[in-house]
Amino acid sequence: MFSDVGGLELLTLIVMAIIIFGPDKLPKLIQDTMGFIRKIRSFADTAKEDIRSELGPEFKDFEFEDLNPKTFVRKQLLGDQEDPLGLKDMKDSLDIRSVLDDKPAAPVNGRGGSVSFEKSAPAPAAAGAPLAPGERPPFDPDAT
Repeated sequence: MFSDVGGLELLTLIVMAIIIFGPDKLPKLIQDTMGFIRKIRSFADTAKEDIRSELGPEFKDFEFEDLNPKTFVRKQLLGDQEDPLGLKDMKDSLDIRSVLDDKPAAPVNGRGGSVSFEKSAPAPAAAGAPLAPGERPPFDPDAT
């Protein structure tokens, strides 16, 4: 909660609290604040237990932290298994190190293939005659 509060800021807050509330009222204020925080935690724990009891025995191990979207997605997609979706295989097949080391890439979903950085001749146009060397392709204003 206060992870970005440095030592100087904390010292300033303590000095301001002593000046505003005085050294004789400050211990009572701290006790009242801690009692209030304990009551809120007790209320929240009681509410959680009430919700669990109302949901029934099927949700006995239900944790409210699982409702956090990040935790929920991680738990639902990955579960207790290491890689149920095969993401590791996909990541390994797209690994640039395999291309740089001149190793063939692993096939993805049973498809083999290789990556080549050599220039190849351009594919001929699907419709019409092939272009002569140095000839520019026709301009189509609707295509751009």
